[in-house]
Amino acid sequence: MIKVELKDGKRLEVSEGISVLELAKQISEGLARMATAGRVDGKVVDLRYVLNQDCKVEILTFENDLEGKKAYWHTTSHIMAQAVKRVVPSANLAIGPSIDNGFYYDFDVEVPFTDEDKAKIEEEMKKIIKEDLAIERFVLPREEAIQFMQEKGEPYKVELIEDLPEGEEISFYRQGDFTDLCAGPHLQSTGKVKSIKILTSSGAYWRGDEHNKMLQRIYGISFPKASELEEYLNMIEEAKKRDHRKLGKELELFFFDETAPGMAYWMPKGFKMMNILIELWRREHEKRGYLEFSGPQLNSSELWKTSGHWDHYKEDMFVLTDSDGKEQALKPMNCPNAIKIFASKLRSYKELPLRFNDIDVIHRNEKSGQLNGLFRVRMFRQDDAHNFITEEQIGSEIKDIIEIAKYLYGIFGLDFELTLSTRPDDYMGDIALWNKAEANLRDVLDELCGKDQYRINEGDGAFYGPKIDIKMKDCLGREWQMGTVQVDFQLPLRFNLSYIDSNGDKKTPILIHRALFGSFERFIGIITEHFAGAFPVWLAPVQVKVLPISDSQKEYARKIAEELGNKGFRVEVDDRQEKIGYKIREAQLQKIPYMLAIGDKEIAENAVSVRSRKDGEMGKMSVEEFAKKVQEEMDTFAR
Repeated sequence: MIKVELKDGKRLEVSEGISVLELAKQISEGLARMATAGRVDGKVVDLRYVLNQDCKVEILTFENDLEGKKAYWHTTSHIMAQAVKRVVPSANLAIGPSIDNGFYYDFDVEVPFTDEDKAKIEEEMKKIIKEDLAIERFVLPREEAIQFMQEKGEPYKVELIEDLPEGEEISFYRQGDFTDLCAGPHLQSTGKVKSIKILTSSGAYWRGDEHNKMLQRIYGISFPKASELEEYLNMIEEAKKRDHRKLGKELELFFFDETAPGMAYWMPKGFKMMNILIELWRREHEKRGYLEFSGPQLNSSELWKTSGHWDHYKEDMFVLTDSDGKEQALKPMNCPNAIKIFASKLRSYKELPLRFNDIDVIHRNEKSGQLNGLFRVRMFRQDDAHNFITEEQIGSEIKDIIEIAKYLYGIFGLDFELTLSTRPDDYMGDIALWNKAEANLRDVLDELCGKDQYRINEGDGAFYGPKIDIKMKDCLGREWQMGTVQVDFQLPLRFNLSYIDSNGDKKTPILIHRALFGSFERFIGIITEHFAGAFPVWLAPVQVKVLPISDSQKEYARKIAEELGNKGFRVEVDDRQEKIGYKIREAQLQKIPYMLAIGDKEIAENAVSVRSRKDGEMGKMSVEEFAKKVQEEMDTFAR
């Protein structure tokens, strides 16, 4: 017998050799029916996984865990691959992973998939699901695995096997006449998948390398219930309307041009928004003792070699040669420059925590196929901070950072979740320090979120320290990876950083890297879609549009605009010779929060007729009354 601890702390005594699925059945038949995978001692496993020793087990479902969803979607990707092989037998299989919102599979085919092809593939998928084929897992030795895939005529699978480390278990999953190389996990049969939909297709280079062959990628989604699929498809349609690239052009915020791939052209209105966000960020950090600095855009290769980026990140850097023939690189991150600021003078323990923040522009040489509006760019402003602390300050510093995140996200009405990523196998440094840091981070998360109310990714920390990832959801329920808080034991050592402790001895500080918005560019992209371009009044680049009905009211309209402008509001006058209805529609399309109509009556009464984007007609008000109302909204960050 072995002892199993469940997520809720309950302990069971079960037979050695029991599978995760059998354990689920012992807990509840209903749970077993919904189960998609398991998590054993932090590792996600197949339901077929056998328990042979005392362990902690979670039963994952589609509803209760992202990894549960991914097992469901990964199974669906294999169903799609099987369908493609039935419809296009000559297709070669590449890779087919689950992603955070569904799955995709890459195929080598002679011609790109047409809409007709995708419709046939989707129908074949439904047939495979109806067949309810048992899904079986088996392993093969390396040479047999290579031969197996060679005989099936799958060169990409052969390459993947050959690249696996020696001693790595090579597993396959079989369903009917279809077998695929895969680490899993997968469901028990194809019939466990219910509602499916093929979404889009596109080109994708093998292994993401533009020097390799272009393959065809098909994206899809699946759900246990038809209603969930319908809801998701409706969300996609709504997301298309909210696409930040489309709204960015329409609202004259930003645009992209082939003259600067992956680098936004910020128009005056968009740049105004950028500066509003920056000032909000600055004020909050100044209150908390952060010191803003700026560093060089170009740094020598020697700096990047010391930091380790030259060896691990060079391909993603823009490398230049100066007039002396020395290699320089546009900085892809700010960490080394923050370290240089710290090292510029002798530091005392009395200065710690020492918090440096900066918003310098950084550059990353992202592959063209990975560029995606403001979400993936080559030039952006990272909302960076680097906090130099003692071991004893880890917990309190992390807590303060999360409090900043709560405040900033709260302004936008964005909910977020925290994930703790722990020590990986290839970690560097003292394990005792790792354990202390992880314990501190758990204590902070227990306090802020509640015990077991946050995700844990065992072994997913950086090699230099554990980290907390911040994921938030927008109004459509889409999840976004936002900020990250990383504890770093290694860079201070690589740069030989030190401070003088209370005993007069030199000690190495710990470094916390953190970004909360991720970057200002990406965050603007996210909130543009979150608000559908209808930004709250405090953030809107134009807050008020003054609309004279005829030429005779132009002077009064300009006077009103000047008066409001002097009070700090962002105002425009539309004095074109157009009908008032047309002007109002134009302002609404531009998603202006307030429109002030000016006619002869308004002049006579020294007032304005107020129309709200959100509330419609609000009647006549004095300028002072209107200004007070808008100011209150701004002061409270009203949404």
